[in-house]
Amino acid sequence: MLPRDPREPHRVASSLELFFDLVFVVAVSTASSQLHHELADGHVDGLVTYLMVFFGIWWAWMNFTWFATSFGTDDWLYRVLTFVQMAGVLVLAAGIGPAFGEADFTVVVVGYIVMRVAMIAQWLRASRSAGEARRATQLYAVGIGAAQVLWVGFLFVPADWQIAAFIVLVLIEIAVPVIAELRGTTPWHPHHITERYSLFTLIVLGESLLASANAIIGAVEKVDSLGPLIAIAALTLVATAAMWWIYFWPPHHLAITSLPRSLRYGYTHYFIFASAAAFSTGIEVEIDRMTGASDLSALAASFTVTVPIAVFLLSVWFVAIRDLADPVVNTVMPVGALLVLLDPVLPIPVTLTAGILVLIVVTLVLRPPVQRSVDGTPA
Repeated sequence: MLPRDPREPHRVASSLELFFDLVFVVAVSTASSQLHHELADGHVDGLVTYLMVFFGIWWAWMNFTWFATSFGTDDWLYRVLTFVQMAGVLVLAAGIGPAFGEADFTVVVVGYIVMRVAMIAQWLRASRSAGEARRATQLYAVGIGAAQVLWVGFLFVPADWQIAAFIVLVLIEIAVPVIAELRGTTPWHPHHITERYSLFTLIVLGESLLASANAIIGAVEKVDSLGPLIAIAALTLVATAAMWWIYFWPPHHLAITSLPRSLRYGYTHYFIFASAAAFSTGIEVEIDRMTGASDLSALAASFTVTVPIAVFLLSVWFVAIRDLADPVVNTVMPVGALLVLLDPVLPIPVTLTAGILVLIVVTLVLRPPVQRSVDGTPA
């Protein structure tokens, strides 16, 4: 398993990588569905569980993705280890319900460890012929292995200390790539890696749109007036289309021209993926309120829609847009996100959110990305 050439022409996602992504849709869909039920019942603490579960989904996906861009091959052993990771995703998805309902993370952690142990095997295999990156591959394997031992210990942590222990373990996990890459950088293909992130963003947005559409269709016979439902349907389409447009406005490969920028790009996508998946949750909560299935106030229900959109806008702007944008775009993006966030306290929340998103898109159309050199300065 030799390192891949980071300048390899026409490098695209493989069919195995695309198949791998599809399995994660199950976990993402399950997590957002559970969050919907928690928020509709007024259990705001469900958001904490969602963020915890989503970390496991995102981190396992991201680690495989970066490994595959550096050492991707297509022999039988690589495929089998990838299938083992996919099995771990399904186990994790099966444990999401108990994690939300009873704060029981046992199955989630087991599924997560299955994915990570397979990843250790991949790194150890790569280390045999990694050349200058050998030290990094060994550190990845050792660091991931040590973290999994600690995750087993997490299962025995008292409930009152669970969140604190989780935060410590997250910090350990995200420190592993930093330490490994500082000791021996692995090669990454900028176009390939950003294509992988883009494809997963498309999958999450598509899942969110599907869940929202199903909720709207199911509510048609439960409402007295179709007016509010039509407004929610319009917002769903406009918001999803705008989020797609905004995400794909900048050339993402320019955001990972150095190790610090690559780490920023990779880690910030946690918020991009999590907010995109949570968008459908907000739509479903709004529909529950309209049909009487939820006792949430109109204000609280509106926030379940606007918070994910605002987080998505700010995250994409921070990681991919601001370095390639002129002052106008760099003003419109954060201000627009703030207005979306505060939208529920204004008289016409749905209409205003859609209008703000359209305004941002129009601004991006009129003001294309600024051409910059590799070091980030204007060309």
